[in-house]
Amino acid sequence: MEEGMISRIDHVSIAVRDYEKARVFFTTLFGAVPGASGRDETTKYFWQIFSLGDMSRMELVHSTGPGSFLDSFLAERQGGVHHITLQTPDIAEARRRLEANGIPYFGCNEYRDAYWKELFIHPKHAFGVLIQISEFRADDWLADAVKLPDPKRWFVEKSGEMVHLSLEHPGGGQVRVELTHEEVKHLIMDLEKNE
Repeated sequence: MEEGMISRIDHVSIAVRDYEKARVFFTTLFGAVPGASGRDETTKYFWQIFSLGDMSRMELVHSTGPGSFLDSFLAERQGGVHHITLQTPDIAEARRRLEANGIPYFGCNEYRDAYWKELFIHPKHAFGVLIQISEFRADDWLADAVKLPDPKRWFVEKSGEMVHLSLEHPGGGQVRVELTHEEVKHLIMDLEKNE
């Protein structure tokens, strides 16, 4: 694929039989922060996005009843990686590039007011991995606790001898850097040189 088709890996989706047990596992042991969630009555499943650490994300999905599209995946296992989601800035361009390279895809969808556009590449065409390519605004799926308040792109706070600099992360949310006072001075000098 040509450069620029994919912005980043957005999240890994894990299908589980016992959602509550998985939720407690990831939030208690790893500090995962719940973000957006939803239920799809047509395909009978529930999904929940979680943020971990420096804006790594995962999704838990589970069946909400018999006839779920997850039934066959979970038939002989308690859970497992279901798919990875890659963010694209332009789903139409992603489709064009897949077609130009002879890569089949399926499940093209655009949801409410086109806030989420997606397509899938079947595991048999992607080395055993179900790939979801999506166009969206990442901050829309995150908990407020992991985002910077609009319209700020950075936030600075002092804590003892250290300065904490939080910056807007290109994938949504924020990245936090701890700096000494000496590093802050050098950062200011570097910024002034590049004005």
